Amino acid sequence: MIKRIAIVGAGAIGGYMGARLALAGADVTLIARGAHLAAIQRDGLVVTYADGHTEVAHPTLATDDMAAAGPQDAVIVAVKTQALPALAAAMRVLYTPDTTVIFAQNGIPWWYFLGHPGPYAGHRIESVDPGGQIASAIEFERVIGCVVYPAAAIDSPGVIRHIEGNRFTLGEPDGSRSERILELAQLFSAAGMKAPVRPDIRSEIWIKLWGNLSINPISALTRATVDRIIADPATRDLLRAMMGEAQQVAEALGVQFPISIERRITMAEVIGAHKTSMLQDIEAGKPTEADALVGAVAELGRLVGVPTPHIDAIYASVKLLEQVVTAGS
Repeated sequence: MIKRIAIVGAGAIGGYMGARLALAGADVTLIARGAHLAAIQRDGLVVTYADGHTEVAHPTLATDDMAAAGPQDAVIVAVKTQALPALAAAMRVLYTPDTTVIFAQNGIPWWYFLGHPGPYAGHRIESVDPGGQIASAIEFERVIGCVVYPAAAIDSPGVIRHIEGNRFTLGEPDGSRSERILELAQLFSAAGMKAPVRPDIRSEIWIKLWGNLSINPISALTRATVDRIIADPATRDLLRAMMGEAQQVAEALGVQFPISIERRITMAEVIGAHKTSMLQDIEAGKPTEADALVGAVAELGRLVGVPTPHIDAIYASVKLLEQVVTAGS
């Protein structure tokens, strides 16, 4: 039974999830750091919504010390993908033999080929798990996939602005409707979040990734918000080209897309004049999720023999940009 829940990475998305769960009465520990953590400890975690109303959540514990949190029934990992390899071993202090770990992260997950039914079963994706650091620290049996659809941002320390959406699609890597995933979905639902359980979580990952692998790096390179990227004919064509390459890669891995590229672009339009998380990271001089969102798709293209020239070019450009801005920070 899931009673104690830790959120590792209580930033915009992790903080929103943790706040919703805490407000619903769950025993929630938020793992955060710096000024954001200090503000949560002092004033609680504030969530503001598009309609103007505000809620303040007071977790059971907010800390930067995972050992102080103690063993948990469920751990929601919401750190940026590039931070996970360095954290994976440290997170073991949160586990009991039965602890479930939910990966609420963008991009191709480190566990993608573990339990995979195809010819690449067990293959490690270097872009997201360099040297196998994550796989060596987290047992695959703990894993539940989670596709994050909401948009949110940290407006100031301790204050999260919820922009749009409340759906977190869940899935067991083996496609089963396990007791633990149904309980988790019920907890999310009770906290006001949509949590559909899907039998093919990998296809759900690709549908979300379709937009992220194209819109996010283009936004970082151009400094444009989502609405402008989609409205501009040239960048919209670039989106289509990158998404088309990604679709060929995914289909070579057995993924089926239930919607068209145009439909996926239309879905992204509802976000409006929003700065993507990758653009926010570039502006802050921080590393980005380019490896999981773009580099991993290029790596998978090489694995299955599908050329990805547009993806390769954008990946090279955004990685160089990342090096420039992080060197100057």
